[in-house]
Amino acid sequence: MAKQTVAEQFVDILVRAGVRRLYGVVGDSLNPVVDAIRRNSAIDWIQVRHEETAAFAAGAEAQLTGSLAACAGSCGPGNLHLINGLFDAHRSMAPVLALASHIPSSEIGTTFFQETHPDRLFVECSHYSELISSTQQMPRVLQTAIQHAIGQSGVAVVSLPGDIAAEPAPERAIEHALVTGRPSVRPGDTELDALAAMIDGADKVTLFCGSGTAGAHAEVMEFAERVKSPVGHALRGKEWIQYDNPYDVGMSGLLGYGAAYEATHECDLLILLGTDFPYNAFLPDDVKIVQVDVRPEHLGRRTTLDLAVWGDVRETLRGLIPKVRPKENRKFLDRMLKKHAEALEGVVKAYTRKVEKHTPIHPEYVASVLDEEAADDAVFTVDTGMCNVWAARYLTPNGRRRVIGSFSHGSMANALPQAIGAQFIDRRRQVVSMSGDGGFSMLMGDFLTLVQYDLPVKVVLFNNSSLGMVELEMLVSGLPSYGTTNQNPDFAALARAAGAHGVRVEKPKQLRGALRDAFRHKGPALVDIVTDPNALSMPPKISAEMVSGFALSAGKMVLDGGVGRMLQMARSNLRNIPRP
Repeated sequence: MAKQTVAEQFVDILVRAGVRRLYGVVGDSLNPVVDAIRRNSAIDWIQVRHEETAAFAAGAEAQLTGSLAACAGSCGPGNLHLINGLFDAHRSMAPVLALASHIPSSEIGTTFFQETHPDRLFVECSHYSELISSTQQMPRVLQTAIQHAIGQSGVAVVSLPGDIAAEPAPERAIEHALVTGRPSVRPGDTELDALAAMIDGADKVTLFCGSGTAGAHAEVMEFAERVKSPVGHALRGKEWIQYDNPYDVGMSGLLGYGAAYEATHECDLLILLGTDFPYNAFLPDDVKIVQVDVRPEHLGRRTTLDLAVWGDVRETLRGLIPKVRPKENRKFLDRMLKKHAEALEGVVKAYTRKVEKHTPIHPEYVASVLDEEAADDAVFTVDTGMCNVWAARYLTPNGRRRVIGSFSHGSMANALPQAIGAQFIDRRRQVVSMSGDGGFSMLMGDFLTLVQYDLPVKVVLFNNSSLGMVELEMLVSGLPSYGTTNQNPDFAALARAAGAHGVRVEKPKQLRGALRDAFRHKGPALVDIVTDPNALSMPPKISAEMVSGFALSAGKMVLDGGVGRMLQMARSNLRNIPRP
């Protein structure tokens, strides 16, 4: 029997760790690993057209499954293309293992053809980045990398020269059982007692929730009822906490709406639950603040804390709820619920006035109809920029839908690649890429990946022929828009030429039927919707001090636009207010 190679051992360990796909582009230094995958029925090689797509796809898969996903790039330029998607995965806390294949080991350090130093290059976007320079390092280095990616929820990178990958694996190699799940983290009783005392001593408590509330919806609702607290959320917390939430007061931050800002500033005690919310200008500086987070390095790095609690949200609340005295006074909660509904009433008119006749089509109208037509368990991947606005305002969470975006890294062109990773997990689940024309055209080549694998991703293209969010930034800064206009083709015609379903929508009355046809189509589809490039509403209050790159970070209400079905939800929650 032939002796196992390092490449075969590498692939076997990935399979043991639960990896079922390796996304990448083939190349000479990767050939031994790709060939090992070809001969292993437990894992597939997913050929994409750009390595950045590979990293984004792996990151999306990891976010949706919570399990390790993997991508690969060949030596030099090949693995360099991974870096942007890996930054996104790392900042999204997605467990991803990246294989950066390398030039021949004997040539490292000689400025050889395509030479880079991937073990150094990926340090900033990973918890672990190491070079295998000897077969004797296997399998320990790979196993260590996997444990870093899973245990610390982020990226780990292994650099492997092609010649070493082709060599025989070492005999009597040290292998250990792989840990593929994370434990729960419960705070100590001292911290829980201190937090309970602060809550009991506060008249007005507000909860502000992030993605760390995943899996803790029931506990957050029970706690909010116990302390009569309004519940606001960051963008990444929306899908986990807004649905079935009678205490909802909306979202704070750049895309904020409703009464979340007021609720966080008018309380006595603000509790940050599982959020690393980056825009400290939206956080108060004159109320007591507690932060609960499973990542201790997140505690206090955005704002001054009166108490830091290290623990995951669900276990923390399970331990905290019995220690807290129930509050009877709900005046603050009811006032915030009313203010939330009033705020939404004021802005909803922006998308209800003659939108069914307006040409070019209002993007708000597109997002609203998409929300109505998409499946109840759809996965939405969302491009950075104005698509973030429409997703934040119009996609209705229900506990089954998922929304993935480059919400922490803020990269363009993420939606289509992330949709690829999402769809490979389950071909029967509806996956919708909410793409802007700028983001889509940046990595448009991987639309061909959808066709090649017959992935039934539905690309809903918001085509305003501009970089809309950048135009807004320029306008707020007092600059004329420049370099933001795109000369676009008929994207639907391109989709049809590639072998997919493609339709162009230029009138509002065509929209709903076009979306339904695309969703019924069994393969990949693209709906190219010509939207109004002027659909950029300025905030009611703005100053030079409020502008900070993408963030516009100190505005109370940054984009004044519609809010879809959230107004209906707010009105419904008003019924929970007791009548005298």
